Amino acid sequence: MKKILFCGGGSAGHVIPNVALIESLDGITENFYIGTDGIESKICAQNNIKFYECDAVKLVRGKILCNLTLPFKLIKSIGSAGKILDEVKPDLVFCKGGYACVPPAIAAKKRNIPVITHESDVSAGLANKFIAKRCRKVLTTFPSTARKFSTGICTGSPMRKSLFGRDKANAREHYGLDMRPTVLVFGGGSGSKIINESLRKCAAKICKKYNILHLCGRGNALDANIYGYKQIEFENDMGVAYACADYAISRCGSNAANELIALKIPTLFIPLQNKRTRGDQVKNAELFRDAGLCRVLYENELTPASLEQNVELLINDENLKTALEKSAVKCGNEKIVNEILNTLFNE
Repeated sequence: MKKILFCGGGSAGHVIPNVALIESLDGITENFYIGTDGIESKICAQNNIKFYECDAVKLVRGKILCNLTLPFKLIKSIGSAGKILDEVKPDLVFCKGGYACVPPAIAAKKRNIPVITHESDVSAGLANKFIAKRCRKVLTTFPSTARKFSTGICTGSPMRKSLFGRDKANAREHYGLDMRPTVLVFGGGSGSKIINESLRKCAAKICKKYNILHLCGRGNALDANIYGYKQIEFENDMGVAYACADYAISRCGSNAANELIALKIPTLFIPLQNKRTRGDQVKNAELFRDAGLCRVLYENELTPASLEQNVELLINDENLKTALEKSAVKCGNEKIVNEILNTLFNE
């Protein structure tokens, strides 16, 4: 059986898509994971994926002095990754972006092991830009991104099968929600302080007509006594959260955005905007908005009043609902797996 070594880390957005692909390849290939001792190690443990730990170096945006030792640390990390490659002897390395994929990709190229990477966002991340020339294929979620690479192929976004086909009535019962429309609100795995604060200041008004399922992030729950307002710090099974959602408010990381649109859930995106981001979420949100597939509220315009107003606009946007029903955005697992298998067996 052919062996694949998956890599990517730093955030769940780089890891969960790999888990989705490993699930799709189960029984077809033997799958392993290489990453740091961060979130990827925890997610792999939860999903019984054989994990190898390797140091990786991260560029700190806007801080030149912090990055002076990067070349020396990178050389050490490449050596460490190489030892793991020599032990596992994979037939292919699959990268999902983030700084954790750089050492394995370079080490694999030195050993003539095929490398494939996948870029989720409209604007490619720094790690994928760096390793692209070392890759047989650069798979992308968006067509415009694929055109930026000589080996680019648009496949769509990886998604876990458990997100689809869930029962809405069971999901409502799971959370103790009534039959009114439910607005799912989440700001990424660790939550969003600005979204949490704005929502809590207008939740009582929104809950006069709708339920709110608020995934607020670990350690962020506060006491609240509002009928219809359900607060959860973290949800391991996003399929059940999506199943009860008639509408959603979310950041615009590519994975969550594509999931929401593939599931036809009308969504208000509040893209992350700060100096620590390259602006990828804004570009994602604007692309979907221009296609008529979402609404957007910019972070610098977010207040409790603007959030309440935009919830009403979202719920009453019939054009958006029609566009979502016609949308071609769907799970990209099949296309990605085909590209992996073609590289393994035909090249």
